Parts: sequence; C-alpha cells; structure tokens
Amino acid sequence: MNIGTPPQDLLDVTLKAATKDKVTTDTTGQPNIGLPEGASLTPANVITDARGSLFEVARASTLPDQPMVQVYGVTLRPGVVKGWALHKTHEARYFILAGDMEVVLFDVRPDSATQGQLFRIMLSDKHRALLTIPRYVWHADHNVGHEDVLLINMPTAEYNYEDPDKYRLPLDTDLIPFEFGDASGW
Repeated sequence: MNIGTPPQDLLDVTLKAATKDKVTTDTTGQPNIGLPEGASLTPANVITDARGSLFEVARASTLPDQPMVQVYGVTLRPGVVKGWALHKTHEARYFILAGDMEVVLFDVRPDSATQGQLFRIMLSDKHRALLTIPRYVWHADHNVGHEDVLLINMPTAEYNYEDPDKYRLPLDTDLIPFEFGDASGW
C-alpha cells in the first residue's frame, strides 16, 4: 500500500468527483443551523452539579407570543419515523427529554423566504433545545439513536378531537425531496 503523494492524475480525478463540506459552524465553533422562516431553536438553560441536572423546558419569555395550552409526550422507537405531517392552525413546539432525533422540515409556504427549502435539525438529550415549527411546514421525526426517544410537544392550540389539524403525506412521497432510506414508520 502506497501512502505517499498520489499521482497528479489520480488526485485531479478524485478531487473533481468530490464535494466540499458546507460550513456547519460559526467562527466560535457553534452550530450554524438553518431554519425555516418563523421557526426557532432556543437552547435550554441546563444547570449541572454533582447530584444531576436541571433544565428549563419553556418559559413565557421563550414561547413566541402563544400561551401554553397543552403539553403531551411522544415516544419514538429506534429507526422509526413519524411524519410527514403539517398543521394549518397551530405551531408545534418540541423539546426532547431522552434520545437522539432528527427533525426534517420542508417549507411549502408561498410567502416564506425559505419556501422550497429542506432543513434537518438534530434534537438530543445531550444538547437540549426548544424547537418551534411554524404552521404550513411539513415535518417528520426520525429516531436516529439506539434508544427510544421521549419528546414533549407544547402546541399553540389544543388538539381538536372532532377536527384534527393534522395533514399527512407518505414517507416516500415524491413531493418532498428527502428519503429516509430503510427506516420504517408513517
């Protein structure tokens, strides 16, 4: 095995086929996360000592002009996806309690500066944050870890049992430019 300098033609061929990494952090090393217009990702205030930790899930100053009306928990098994879902009348507000989950967002709002863009947000119990998902943004939740995800949602409107504000597309839809590979779910 030759570990020296590759021949120039091999170097040129491989570099022409390569893609350069996108910028993922700012100059201080903090994640450079893109979000749909109107979405927010607010890092949690975590206080840790020898006994464990305390973390704020939400407070009036972190919730965007919407009262707290309902809080519910969701679990998601490893490798499973819940989605695609969209809400017309309320926003979702996610906070992960346990596990590692990727939330994929696709903005279809005609008046949005981020219309047609896809966003991938990692939520983890290691870096807690409150994610707000605006109305009319398709979203899917994918457990990318090895343990169940435990998530709470604090939507901006109560669930209406007679007329649910939830619209669905299949995971393999051609209408959203994203594939979940061999993940299961609906």
